[in-house]
Amino acid sequence: MVRLAGLLLGALCAFAQTSPFTIDQVLSSAFPTHLTTAATGGKVAWASSTRGVINIMVAEAPGYVARKVTGYTEDDGQDIDEIRWTADARAIVYVRGGGPNRAGEYPNPTSDPRGSEQAVWIRSLDGLAPRRIGEGGAVAVSPRNDRVAYTRRGQIWWAPLDGSQPPSQPFQSRGQSQRPLWSPDGSRLAFVSGRGDHSFIGVFDVNAGTLRFLDPSTDSDSEPVWSPDSRRVAFVREPSHAAAPVYGARRSDEPWSIRIADAIGGEGREIWRAQEGPGSVFREIAAPYQLFWSAAERIVFPWEGDGWTHLYSVPVAGGKATPLTPGEFEVEYVSVTPDGRDIIFNSNQGDIDRRHLWKVAASGGTPALLTPGEGIEWSPAVTGDAQGIAFVRSDSRRPAHPSILLGKEIRDLDPGAIQPDFPLRHMVAPQPVTFGSTDGYVIHGQLFSPPNPRGRAPAIVFFHGGSRRQMLLGWHYRSYYHNAYAFNQYLANKGYIVLSVNYRSGIGYGLNFREALNFGATGASEYNDVQSAARFLRARGDVDPSRIGVWGGSYGGYLTALALARDSGTFRAGVDLHGVHDWALEYDIPPTEPANKLAFDSSPMAFLDGWRSPVLLIQGDDDRNVKFRQTVLLADALRKRKVAVEQLIFPDEVHEFLLFRHWREAYEAADRFLDKYLLR
Repeated sequence: MVRLAGLLLGALCAFAQTSPFTIDQVLSSAFPTHLTTAATGGKVAWASSTRGVINIMVAEAPGYVARKVTGYTEDDGQDIDEIRWTADARAIVYVRGGGPNRAGEYPNPTSDPRGSEQAVWIRSLDGLAPRRIGEGGAVAVSPRNDRVAYTRRGQIWWAPLDGSQPPSQPFQSRGQSQRPLWSPDGSRLAFVSGRGDHSFIGVFDVNAGTLRFLDPSTDSDSEPVWSPDSRRVAFVREPSHAAAPVYGARRSDEPWSIRIADAIGGEGREIWRAQEGPGSVFREIAAPYQLFWSAAERIVFPWEGDGWTHLYSVPVAGGKATPLTPGEFEVEYVSVTPDGRDIIFNSNQGDIDRRHLWKVAASGGTPALLTPGEGIEWSPAVTGDAQGIAFVRSDSRRPAHPSILLGKEIRDLDPGAIQPDFPLRHMVAPQPVTFGSTDGYVIHGQLFSPPNPRGRAPAIVFFHGGSRRQMLLGWHYRSYYHNAYAFNQYLANKGYIVLSVNYRSGIGYGLNFREALNFGATGASEYNDVQSAARFLRARGDVDPSRIGVWGGSYGGYLTALALARDSGTFRAGVDLHGVHDWALEYDIPPTEPANKLAFDSSPMAFLDGWRSPVLLIQGDDDRNVKFRQTVLLADALRKRKVAVEQLIFPDEVHEFLLFRHWREAYEAADRFLDKYLLR
C-alpha cells in the first residue's frame, strides 16, 4: 500500500511542472487594432497595445516601417479607438477613453481620483504633440479637411481641425444621435437618430443649416451610406414590432430591406427586400459600413439567405441580388477598394477554423484567394494609392501583427510587435478536433497537447464568450480571445491537455448553428456540448479522467458555472470570469412572465444543490456587459452550501479588462487555483 501511494504521488508530481515561460511573457506581444488607411497615398495607421500601453503607429510607402506617433507610457486603461486620417493624410484624429455606462460614468479602472473621460484628439504627423479637441467619440472627419464631427452624450458636435474655434453643436435633435457620416463632397452630414422603438436617418445640410429625416417610418433605420454624387443615401430598414423580446434563437422574423432616399427632398424607395425564412433577420459583418455603394451603381451588402453569411450586390435601381461569395462558409471582415470596383474580405472558405483574405468584383465573378496557407488574416484595408492591402495576421505560433500585401509580397509593418522575450519557440500548434454532441450536433474544437507528455495528464475545457464567437487554430483577432489563447498555450506548456470548444450558438458554422434551438436562456442546449466535451476527453488515453477542470469568461463563464453546478462529479474545479449565473436576472425578465421560469431553469443558479467543485470567481465591478450582481449572488449562495469559493474582484474595472495588469493578475490567480485542485 505504501509503495502504491508512492507511485501515485510520483505520477502526480510528474505533472507539477512549471511552464518554460511566464504569463507576462506570453501576453507581451503588441496587439494591433483599428487598422486604417489614408484616402490618398500609401499610409497605414493602427493602435498598438504593448502590456497595456496603447499608442498609434504609422507606416508609409515605400518602406512601410512602423513608427510611433503618440507617446503614452502608462497601463492606464484608456483605450484608443476610432482612428481616422484627415483628408490630406497629414494628421490622425482618434478617440481616447471608453464610453460611459448607464450611469454616465466613464471607465476609470485605475480608480484615479481625478476621474476619466472619453475625448477626441488630433495628432499631426509633423511632430507636434497630440491636441485635445473635445469630449466625445464616434468621429467623422470632413472630406473638405476643415472639421471633425463626433457624438457627445447623444448629440452631434463638431470642431475645426485647426483648433481655431471651440467645439459646438451644429444642430440639436431629439433622441440619440449616432454615427455621423459625411457626404463625399463634405456638404452634408448623415447620422442615425435613435428614438427608442424606432430610428431615423437624419441629414444636416451644412450650407443651408437645415435638418431633414429621410423616408421616416415606424421602423428602425440604420447603416447609412452615401452615393458618390453626395445626393442619395442608402440604408438598412429593420421592421419594428411590439412582439415580446427574443431571448433565444432568432432564425427568422419579418424581413429587413434596403432603401435609398434623396438627401435633399427626403423621398425614399425600397430597392431590395430579404426573403422570408433564413436571412430575414439582418446579420452584420465586421466593417466600417454594412452597405457599400460600388462604382457600378450597385449596393454590396451582407445576407444569409442560404444559411451562411455572404456578400451580395443589387443594382441601385433595384432588382435581383447577385451572390458574390456562394458556398458553405462565412464572410466576416469586409472593405472596398478606393475605386469602388472590388471587395476585399476574409472568410473561412475551405478552412473552417481559420480566416483568409479574398477579392471579388462588386459586380460579381469568382472570388480570388489572396492569402493561402495556415495563417489567419483579418481587417483588410486598401491603401489610398491602391498599391497595397494592409491587414493583420497571425498563425498558431506567431501572435497578431500588422502586415501589408504588395503585389504578391507580404511585408511585416511592425517587426518589433512580437517582443524579444515572447516565448515563440514554445508555442504548440493546436489540432482541429470534432466530436458529436449528445443530441446530434457536430462540435468543433482545438486541442492543445503538452509538448512533453508524461503519461495521463490533467485536462481543462475552455469555453469562449459571446456566445457569437469562434475560437480558431491560432492567435485570435480579438484581444479578449488573444489573451485566452495565450493562457491556453501557457497551460499546455505546464502539462495540461486543453480542449477549446466551439459550442453551439457560436459563429463560423452557419445560421442554424448560431441560432441553435433552445440555447441560453431558452433551455441551455449548449450543456449537451459541455457534456460531450467531457466525454471526448475522458475517452482519450492521455487524459486522467479524475482531473478535468473548466474555465471560461462571460458566456464561457456561464458554461463554466453550468458545468460545475450540473456535473461536479466530472469537473473537479473551475475558473469563472464574469459569467452569467441567472438569465432571468440578466435580462430583467419580470417574475410574472412565463419566460422568467425557463430562463432561471436554464441557469447555474437552478442547480446549486448539486454544486460541489471549488470555483474561482473573477469580475470587475463596473462591468457593462454582465451585471456584477451575478457574481455577488453566486458567491453568497455557494458559501451557504459550504462550496469552496475564491474571489478576485477588480474595483472600477469593466467586462473586457482595460488594464493589462488585471489580465495578468487574473490568469496568474487562475493558474494557481487550477494547480491547487488538479495537480494534487
